[in-house]
Amino acid sequence: MNDKKKIRIAVVGCGRISKNHFGSIQQLDQEFDLIAVCDTDLDTLKEHSERYNVPGYSSLDSLLEKENVDLVTLCTPSGVHGQQAIKAAKHGVHVITEKPMATKWEDGLAMARACEQAGVKLFVVKQNRKNSTLQMLKRAVSEGRFGKIHMVHLNVFWTRPQEYYDRAEWSGTWDMDGGAFMNQATHYVDLLHWLIGPVEKIHAFTSTHRQIEVEDTGVVNIKWRNGGIGSMAVTMCTYPKNLEGSITILGEKGTVRIGGVAVNEIQEWNFEDERDYDVEVANANYQTTSVYGFGHPPYFQNVADVLNGKAKPETDGREGLKSLELLIAIYRSARDGVEVGLPLNI
Repeated sequence: MNDKKKIRIAVVGCGRISKNHFGSIQQLDQEFDLIAVCDTDLDTLKEHSERYNVPGYSSLDSLLEKENVDLVTLCTPSGVHGQQAIKAAKHGVHVITEKPMATKWEDGLAMARACEQAGVKLFVVKQNRKNSTLQMLKRAVSEGRFGKIHMVHLNVFWTRPQEYYDRAEWSGTWDMDGGAFMNQATHYVDLLHWLIGPVEKIHAFTSTHRQIEVEDTGVVNIKWRNGGIGSMAVTMCTYPKNLEGSITILGEKGTVRIGGVAVNEIQEWNFEDERDYDVEVANANYQTTSVYGFGHPPYFQNVADVLNGKAKPETDGREGLKSLELLIAIYRSARDGVEVGLPLNI
């Protein structure tokens, strides 16, 4: 592709998260041209087709056969991401997939391989990485300001009432959705390897309090290959509303805590050394009414830059597999009551 041609994109799945994708496409209208939408719910499909004045398709197969599309973005239930990505790859179409990239390890591997073999790009949405607070934290870690990292702890204390899970038959199921770790807290699981590094082993426990198949509460202990240890506590049963999404890093030369409802407030920022960007800590904080943050537009900008040959992908299929591997390890540990080492042996 070249920078003189808009990227012809179709949105597949017009549910809860799709508004962030539609909004990003509209905001980056010099980069993207929305040419079609797809949804199996005919009323939802009609609504979005009319709203954006583009053709609507009730099946991805029909869309791929009839439209000259460069890129599809998958906002569908997680359990179908794998098969949909593989279909797009076979048509020579690039793929953006929402989190998690798949609910099964083998599906994640298959979609990554299919895209590689077809010579198309696979992008896994990790929009929280683009949030200003986490960008500052990533910089501090990359520059070695913590020295040796001793301990890391993450909390995700949110609420998802029974009505949230009752909105669709697939919601709260193992096959199509995944639980609190895989779905709601998946971006926090991503921080375990993106910020700290490869994980050596984990030990997890989960429990379920809503009327669903999957877990809505869990804890996991983690040991990293660099010697650091830590933990993560997740629940969707906080009363009466979302309380906290946080990460705390304790190192030999630094201590940082980023909290708020969705890692949007730098609450502690102390290092042995000083850097010029330390004065920007207050400016990095932001208010949010959504746990999604504001990272989708800059994520879509990276996608455009990659397809136009201007940048490398920030989170491609192989990068996405790192989070999926951790998620599957957490579930295997909780299911079998054992410590699970990484990488997975399948």
